[in-house]
Amino acid sequence: MLEISGPSSSSNRAINRRSFLEIGSLSMAGLTMPELMRIRQAQAASDRKETAVILFWMTGGPSHIDMYDMKPDAPAEIRGPFKPIGTNLPGLDVCDLMPRHSSIADKLAIVRSLHHTYGVHDDAQHLVQTGYPQLNARQFGQKHPCQGSVTSMFRGPNDPELPSYVCIPEDYRSHMGFYQTAAFLSPRHNAVNGGGDPSLGNYRPPEFKLPEEVTLGRLENRRELFRLIDKLRRQADSDGALKAMDEVQQEAFSLITGPKARNAFDLSQEPTALKEKYGKHAWGQYALLSRRLIESGVTFVTINLYEKDIDWWDDHNTIEKNLRKRLPVYDQALSALIEDLNERGLAENVLVLACGEFGRSPRIDTKNAGRGHWPRAMHAVLSGGGIKEGQIIGSTTKDGGQPAENPLTPGDLLASIYQVLGIDSHSIINDLQNRPVPLIQQGKPIRELFG
Repeated sequence: MLEISGPSSSSNRAINRRSFLEIGSLSMAGLTMPELMRIRQAQAASDRKETAVILFWMTGGPSHIDMYDMKPDAPAEIRGPFKPIGTNLPGLDVCDLMPRHSSIADKLAIVRSLHHTYGVHDDAQHLVQTGYPQLNARQFGQKHPCQGSVTSMFRGPNDPELPSYVCIPEDYRSHMGFYQTAAFLSPRHNAVNGGGDPSLGNYRPPEFKLPEEVTLGRLENRRELFRLIDKLRRQADSDGALKAMDEVQQEAFSLITGPKARNAFDLSQEPTALKEKYGKHAWGQYALLSRRLIESGVTFVTINLYEKDIDWWDDHNTIEKNLRKRLPVYDQALSALIEDLNERGLAENVLVLACGEFGRSPRIDTKNAGRGHWPRAMHAVLSGGGIKEGQIIGSTTKDGGQPAENPLTPGDLLASIYQVLGIDSHSIINDLQNRPVPLIQQGKPIRELFG
């Protein structure tokens, strides 16, 4: 069991890494620059496997019955409007709106028997992303660190010139609470906002602490953006501001204005054909950007699958109409990412995970033609990261209402993520009152993934 001290609330040094180029005055667990560099040098010198994670966060709760756990022999109000199609993984049929899955299914591990008891979005999102339940989470806020922030604390980046944890986009403040923050850990473990592709109308650029005359329109132009970053660095060098900075602030400034980070976020370097393979839509370009970031040295990337034009996965109404618009886009983005990682020889070290906070109800509501919240059965899709692929783990009852065999919990899923990353899920961290807190409340790595 590993014990890590939490941040000191009295420290006034460090950076806020929530935004891509915002330098703040928050705590960094009391590390000096020499101490930090020694830790990173020791990590680099070790034989640690440089694993990473890309999380497709499907906020709202995707329908397991209409995607990966179809029930074609059930009555129409249960099986839904879609037809199953076969894949190259024996025993796995998927929705006919996801045809690209047919050729990548042997690269997947489908977990069908996840379940819990929290039927409210916020409470369930808190549980699945932190390992801790939180009643009335919308009212009380996030109480425990999410998996990306835990990764940032325990692992740091795979390249010291890149951030550890990125969200694309960092959207939890503008929609529902996604619970993707560091909570009581140092704010330096919050996500960098990855923005998106400026060629897309829904692009929200990273936030920058730059002069007031810099308008949003100028930030949307990457060439102009890079020019401003260079100007900022030259000004800091010329007036001695960089030398006057705190050691940790210097490191932050170097990180966010360095060429590696700039290049990693620059989607314009990708060939047009590959962009088209991923899909010229937000989810496809987010997936492509996540691959660039992971390949460059970021350790954990969360893709928030919520877009204004496509909506989120909370399909209480008109589920057929919603999924006909949403599933082909998801299918293209996920399959292209998995194929790309395998073609580049990255799949063994990069875990791709797609899930939401719960599933959808077995029976379609005849009045609204949708499915309600359903925490008693949900799914997760995993690929790469050294796990055993090409398998279906667990099953649900004939109506898809609850696990029939091998019931698993969100804590088990989180423990599996941490095992891929080389993090002991039994570790203890200290909160702001210096009280010991287990990394997750309960759960163990899913045996079949590592057998």
